[in-house]
Amino acid sequence: MKETLDIKSVRECNQCLGCRTLHPQASIINLEHPDLEQETVKFEFYAVLLIEECADGCCSCGRKYYDYSNATMIFLKPGEVFRMSEAGVLPDKGWLLAFHPDLIYRTSLKNHIKNYTFFSYNKEEALHLSQRETATVTCCLENIEEELHHSIDTHTATILSRHIELMLDYCTRFYERQFITRENRNKTVLEELGTLLDDYIDSGRLRDSILPTSEYCATRLELSVPYFNDLLKFETGKTLDEYFQLKRLETAKKMLLQTNNTPATVSRQLGYSNVQYFSLLFKKITGIAPNEYRYSQN
Repeated sequence: MKETLDIKSVRECNQCLGCRTLHPQASIINLEHPDLEQETVKFEFYAVLLIEECADGCCSCGRKYYDYSNATMIFLKPGEVFRMSEAGVLPDKGWLLAFHPDLIYRTSLKNHIKNYTFFSYNKEEALHLSQRETATVTCCLENIEEELHHSIDTHTATILSRHIELMLDYCTRFYERQFITRENRNKTVLEELGTLLDDYIDSGRLRDSILPTSEYCATRLELSVPYFNDLLKFETGKTLDEYFQLKRLETAKKMLLQTNNTPATVSRQLGYSNVQYFSLLFKKITGIAPNEYRYSQN
């Protein structure tokens, strides 16, 4: 069994990585050749890695030729087990921002940190930064570090959380930029999704009203569920349910043009609850009833 270093607090993290504790619930740690004997590490708090170098350049974290290569960011939610690469648990050069959930408990960040879905992305879905983006993130980290050196008072948690929130907002912007620079790759993913959904429809599983889930699609596309959902929303403006409804409707149109397929047959094969619901939905979206569509196309 692989040995995991379970780091339960920010203070313990500082001790393991040779950093002074300025605040018990937040820290910025210089990852200058971290010396950890364990094969994996588990942070029991939020951890954000800004990676400048990996051992022997061995870990690209999903970086491809169409991505920037100045620096890479990985976001870990509490309780996540992490390993940088075969060569090392953590990167050889970079920074680690650690902050405990208790730090943001009474701040606005607590209410919407779940909106930063990249904390649940796979390591291979990391954020790759340009030189300017790296400078922006570094500036945010410097502001956090400056506040950490300030004496703790009633404003500390609020100010720290706002600096962290600003950095995460920038990262949201940079991830959207990364979706743009990956436009061609994303189109390929959508094509693969289209084929996957066609195969799902052809399999007959819809007859049992079992619709494809994000988990089903993401697994087969080798993506994390949050990344898949975010990519689909960014590229199409739709959730999987909305996207599949249109896909299913296009299939219904094709099936209605086949002589032996009545609206009732199509409704049953495509997993609609009943033909009345199918007819109402079909007319709502297309402006014409299924039977009228059948005859209008002949």
